[in-house]
Amino acid sequence: MSRNRRLPRARLALALLPVVALVAACGSDSDGSADAAAGGAEPTFVLKVTDPGNAGPLAVGKRDGTFDEALAPLGAKVEWVNSTPGFSSNLKLFNAGQLDVSGGAYSPVVGALSKDVGVRIIAVADPVDQDQSGIVASPDSGVKEVKDLVGKRIAVNPAGKGEYITLKALRQANIPFDQVERVPLQQADAASAFSTGQVDAWASFNDPYQEAKARDGVVEIATEASIDSKDNTIVAFRTAVLEERPDVAAKYLETLQALTERQRSNPEDYQNVFEMAGPRALSGDRLARALDLGRRASVPHYPTAADEADLQEVADLFFQNGVTTRALTAADVFYPLQSKVNGAAQVQSAPTKSGN
Repeated sequence: MSRNRRLPRARLALALLPVVALVAACGSDSDGSADAAAGGAEPTFVLKVTDPGNAGPLAVGKRDGTFDEALAPLGAKVEWVNSTPGFSSNLKLFNAGQLDVSGGAYSPVVGALSKDVGVRIIAVADPVDQDQSGIVASPDSGVKEVKDLVGKRIAVNPAGKGEYITLKALRQANIPFDQVERVPLQQADAASAFSTGQVDAWASFNDPYQEAKARDGVVEIATEASIDSKDNTIVAFRTAVLEERPDVAAKYLETLQALTERQRSNPEDYQNVFEMAGPRALSGDRLARALDLGRRASVPHYPTAADEADLQEVADLFFQNGVTTRALTAADVFYPLQSKVNGAAQVQSAPTKSGN
């Protein structure tokens, strides 16, 4: 069953009044897409965004056309791209220019940059509920707590959140990393390996984690909350897009912020956005939990000094333990979008001097 609930255009326009006016000429395409948009022409800059599925601010934005409406004055529009669960599993799409922006976490972006994938973080969302990711063990593994992982096999998405959670949990339990076999698998393959007993445990996140945890006999042995995870949620862009169209990136973020703010006051509209029934739809306890998280949704913001410190902890953990081969700093990972856009706006608004 599907539904289509578009907001009235006047209401939508009021909800998305920009906080700061961004000048379309900033970083605009060489083909003059902003001028074309002003004249009513078809947008010529296409921003490729991960398809949001059936819930959340992106899903509502897709349903209502919110992003296209916000980006149209800049001569841009959104193309929704089907992708696999997890930022690190989509690095090939970023490399091929088939994906421009995605949500994720610090860890997979650090992993991507260590492999010279051109992606940077523009915004961070503070943790809301860190029980959405962690480590689960199969009923037959004999693993009841983190220390029982010694000599066992655990599936992790390499140089991503799963590997970060595993390293943090092992370090907290004073277990040498080489005493546990980390099996590099992306989410889909890890789910299969875990359900068939090919691995004893699985470090996972988001929906796959919740689905695995709900199976009979599965043991939850750690969560991001229990290990004091610093691997916060982020918004990342392909670097080439940030350099070419920082105005589009800033408007995308502004629109996402507005949608997230609205989710906090009306979380019911942000669940089962396209389908009320079926495998993607939530009901019962899972729906109630999702609605509670929606009421507490964290609005993404430009990175702060505290965010830089958290990011650095993740980068250092990976580098010091051979997960990555390059030492990265927060300056390598965060893109200074706010200062770039503000600087361009100041240039555009500066008075011109008379030649007389």
